[in-house]
Amino acid sequence: MELKWLEDFLSLVDTRNFTRSAELRFTTQPAFSRRIRSLEEWIGTALIERTTQPVSLTAAGVKFRPAAEELLRRLYQAREDIRHLDSTSANTLSFAATHSLSLNFFPGWIRSMEHQGQLFTRLESNRVLTCVQELQKAHVHFMLCHSHSSVDLHLPADTFCFISVGKDRLVPVSVPDEKGAPLHSLTGQRQHPAHYLAYADTSAIGRAVDHLLEHCADKPHLERVFVSDLAAVLLSMVRAGRGLAWLPESEVKSELDKGTLVLAGDGRWVVPVEIGLFRLKEGLPPKAEEFWAAVVASQADGA
Repeated sequence: MELKWLEDFLSLVDTRNFTRSAELRFTTQPAFSRRIRSLEEWIGTALIERTTQPVSLTAAGVKFRPAAEELLRRLYQAREDIRHLDSTSANTLSFAATHSLSLNFFPGWIRSMEHQGQLFTRLESNRVLTCVQELQKAHVHFMLCHSHSSVDLHLPADTFCFISVGKDRLVPVSVPDEKGAPLHSLTGQRQHPAHYLAYADTSAIGRAVDHLLEHCADKPHLERVFVSDLAAVLLSMVRAGRGLAWLPESEVKSELDKGTLVLAGDGRWVVPVEIGLFRLKEGLPPKAEEFWAAVVASQADGA
């Protein structure tokens, strides 16, 4: 049995058309049909009902479909796990970090940790949910993300360690109007709510902002007009004048200093957050343990 036969079968399940699946699988229809026949011969029964248009699955085909999907999923997952294992050499420190911290925090921070010599690192930049999963699966040694007391990252203390390596603030920002005031302001009226560029529910930053809005004494009048799970996308929409958004101060400081962006509210609307470094409690190689000890020592010295 060949792996491509399973992929052919699942393609045919989706299209219900031999010609279309052959095109999608970059082969000729006769060759594609022969591969489906070969799979059926290996199984020992027909999987495809060819007398109907579009083609349909036999009872055996219906039963085999989830097995084929699960087998492919597990094979590709095993391949990915092995690739991750192979790519992490004994002397390379591997990190997963959110897009914002990858761009605005990691370069300077890792440089500050190289006082005893250059570090060899591998950085995977991704959404926070994916970063958490990479750490949970031990695909990386460390994870960097913004952390807030209201946000559960599902990294229990009995399995994972955490240390704060920096501080940041989520600040509401807008482009200025012609007078330099925020074009979109948290002081908006009920009749004219401010356009709000929000984080998706999967965003840890977004959940911290939601916590602020749920517990504030004076509810701002906001109209949610856009949603994304990436701070960089929200920033591009803010720059375009589409609304206000809470963004990491580290990401917008230069624009606030220049006045191309302005705060859309006062200090009541600022969310203090930690920049957290996470790791599994056990199983790190010596080089990673050495780095963790250096981070702990540097934070103790700076306390």
